[in-house]
Amino acid sequence: MQNLSTPASSSDTIGKALLCLMTSALLFSIMGVCIRFASQSVDNATIVFFRNAVGLFIFIPMLIKNGFGLIRTQKLWMHTWRSVVGLAAMYGFFYAIANLKLSNAMVFSYSSPIFIPLIAWLFLKEQITKSMIFAAILGLVGVMFVAKPDQGLFNLISFIGLGACFLSAMAFVTVRALTSTESPERIVFYFCMFGTLISSIPMFWHWRMFTLHELALLITAGLLANISQLFMSYAYSLAPAGKIGPMNYIAIVFAGVWGYVFWRELPDLFTLIGIAIILIAILMCNPFAQQKVMRLFRVNR
Repeated sequence: MQNLSTPASSSDTIGKALLCLMTSALLFSIMGVCIRFASQSVDNATIVFFRNAVGLFIFIPMLIKNGFGLIRTQKLWMHTWRSVVGLAAMYGFFYAIANLKLSNAMVFSYSSPIFIPLIAWLFLKEQITKSMIFAAILGLVGVMFVAKPDQGLFNLISFIGLGACFLSAMAFVTVRALTSTESPERIVFYFCMFGTLISSIPMFWHWRMFTLHELALLITAGLLANISQLFMSYAYSLAPAGKIGPMNYIAIVFAGVWGYVFWRELPDLFTLIGIAIILIAILMCNPFAQQKVMRLFRVNR
């Protein structure tokens, strides 16, 4: 009887994790819609500032309840580095959302896993295999296919999006190093704090009185981004990343739906090919997926 209930329990946990991750992807795609609408009248620097400032305000009740022990750290320089590269990636992503098709911009947001093995090898001396190198090159080809908007393959917007992918991967690798001693709450807090302080500098030059409509979009985008992160963190606490990670990419589908509903955007052939290549490359970087493929191969033989 116990043996029968264990798989069901495990299946229920994975199902709950997948549902949380899908919710996270949905909220993130709606955040992209808010940013796209806000960017019609609000500059990129201000959007980035509000994204971080709203996140910082969410931590105020936690600090009041738990005290400053929650944010005590001996790795302030690593938090600073993670915040700088993560913030630079955020500027790039938000710029891509404002200037590319929404689904294309979301591909940039979710393509950073392609570069993580390479950066982890360079900075953390983690082992890298030939298959990982091949997957990174293949993924880069896929990103180039997606980055080919109507203006052509090599243009400023494409390079900004690609650079944001690389910077985001560097931020993820730094987070991986931080998690050995730092709690997720502490990592997110320092990112929001440094992000708010740094982004307030360029935002200052563009400061003006905002309309209620603009403020609603900016605050909603910040809330959705942070709630999305909470759902994602909870999902990964329930199940291994290898089993549920691919669910993240449904955000590209959601973004495609919103892009068509609000702006009548349709992906071209190069975008569809690029998305397929990127998904294959990311699955190649995923050990769990590799095991599944090998098992299927053995069965089919």
